[in-house]
Amino acid sequence: MLFENIGIIDETFAYQKDIFVCVQYEKITYIGKTRPVDYIGETYNGKNKLLMSGLYNTHSHAAMTLMRGYGEGLTLLDWLHKRIFPFEAKLTGEDIYNGAILAFAEMIRFGTVALSDMYFFGEDMKHAVLDSGIKANINMSVNGSGSLYELPIYQEMISLRDEGRMKVGYCLHAEYTSTPQIVFELAYEAKSRGVIINLHMSETKAEHDDCKKHHGVTPARYFEQHGIFDNRVIAAHCVYIEDEDIEILKKHNVYVSCNPVSNFKLGSGTPPVKKLLDSDVNVVIGTDSAASNNNLNMFEEIKLFAMLSQRTTSAVDALKAATVTGAEAMGRENCGSVAVGNKADLIVLDLNGAHMTPVHDMLSNVVYSAQGSDVVLTMVDGEVLYCDGEYKKIDLEKIKYIANRSVSRIIFEL
Repeated sequence: MLFENIGIIDETFAYQKDIFVCVQYEKITYIGKTRPVDYIGETYNGKNKLLMSGLYNTHSHAAMTLMRGYGEGLTLLDWLHKRIFPFEAKLTGEDIYNGAILAFAEMIRFGTVALSDMYFFGEDMKHAVLDSGIKANINMSVNGSGSLYELPIYQEMISLRDEGRMKVGYCLHAEYTSTPQIVFELAYEAKSRGVIINLHMSETKAEHDDCKKHHGVTPARYFEQHGIFDNRVIAAHCVYIEDEDIEILKKHNVYVSCNPVSNFKLGSGTPPVKKLLDSDVNVVIGTDSAASNNNLNMFEEIKLFAMLSQRTTSAVDALKAATVTGAEAMGRENCGSVAVGNKADLIVLDLNGAHMTPVHDMLSNVVYSAQGSDVVLTMVDGEVLYCDGEYKKIDLEKIKYIANRSVSRIIFEL
């Protein structure tokens, strides 16, 4: 596909007008001010449009779309124990597929090209990923007591393999839902297999303080002592981390996934975005689940993240966190920016809306004004998954029907 006369946000996060961008097979093969010589193929009229990298959602629980709006007004622990855990106990593999592919439809519509997900029923998650066309890191969520090797989910973890656009990683749900033995063993397994670890850390003050009470150290120090940070790690939330923790995160090149909307909504607090960025910690962005956030619109997260950063470079910081650094956190090489040779994980925004006019600073408009609904095309590995209201691989009406069917059955069983 050749995008003609389109605006772009380039790999340096500069805005350029009237550019030609050529995509062949999976990659971007040309970017320039003139039409590439001898190009024959599909063209896309870029008038009043903006081409940019697709978004990388570094923390989600996709299948929890089935719990959207279920358990409103509760604190995190009450929300989990009174609503979420009982609902999750009724989930089947089919339910997981239904909820996950509904999430992928929403993400694709709003410009997300890849996600890092924590959940279970890996085989069903895999089928949802392959059927939708999105990129996903699927991480089986480990919690429990005793040994990792005695947990049923361990066999599921080691049986999953990378396939298509799916990468397999490991997930430690949290310090408070596991034992030191499990943490040690998961760290060892991840290192021996070279996979990424995802975990929740210091999401609430109670969680953070209880860890210090039980183990004498903060969650960050606890994970460091148990070898977790000897791996590539995406640590979600990190709302209540201390200065000592920030040094640990920087030392081990940990990626902190900020989820500001979910944290606000659950009353957990706000992550220290400015302090993390000023300390040169890797910072990325996630939505968390539709159960705690209610939508999977990364543009909402980008805006709030930028406001929390309180830096003169906040727009660039936010776009980097949502694109190139997010891709890096997921181990997605040559992704996350509009550059020749990179994977064609791209989105197009319609600039015709009143809220996008005028344009004094395009990056500012994208970060503070743009909406997920402005996305009119989503492309992954050069394949168009969504364009002008039409999904190319997903039957949205069918997906909504089967997701509602799962919800009705579970509510009846509770």
